[in-house]
Amino acid sequence: MIQSKNNLKPQDVLILLKIIALGKNPWFHHTIAQELGISQSEVSQSLNRSKYAGLIDDGRKRVNRLALIEFLLHGIAYAFPQQPGAIVRGVLTAHAAEPLNHLIHSNEKYVWPYAKGLERGQAIEPLYSTVVKATLTDKELYELLTLVDAIRVGRIREKEIAKSELEKRILNA
Repeated sequence: MIQSKNNLKPQDVLILLKIIALGKNPWFHHTIAQELGISQSEVSQSLNRSKYAGLIDDGRKRVNRLALIEFLLHGIAYAFPQQPGAIVRGVLTAHAAEPLNHLIHSNEKYVWPYAKGLERGQAIEPLYSTVVKATLTDKELYELLTLVDAIRVGRIREKEIAKSELEKRILNA
């Protein structure tokens, strides 16, 4: 069976969230590639897949925020599922990280595995391999991705709070 070249990949979500995190700031393929630690050609291919899926406009510059939020709220957990793994050192994510850690108090910690991380918790594989490094210098992107992770791995209450917060951030940005 041949996989379509137009199927979404995890890095497509990362790139769209990066564009959202940039707000009204102008961006170029090469700057997105550099800031996310991926190649320019992968950014271009990603934007083509997102255009095909209706998640970005025909000019590949403006994110279709309504379609993206619909996908994130109802599809991300099925398209890119994740189960907490072993206890490792890393960077906090999901309900253990901002902004949810102020709303949800839990002894359970989830982390993206990262050797230089300062926290220990159950491993959550990030959407893409460069996520941790890309978020170390981009708080907006970090918070968007932690909300997505809460949807991917959280319990019902955590998911609902994350969905509400993510919707506010994406639609009102």
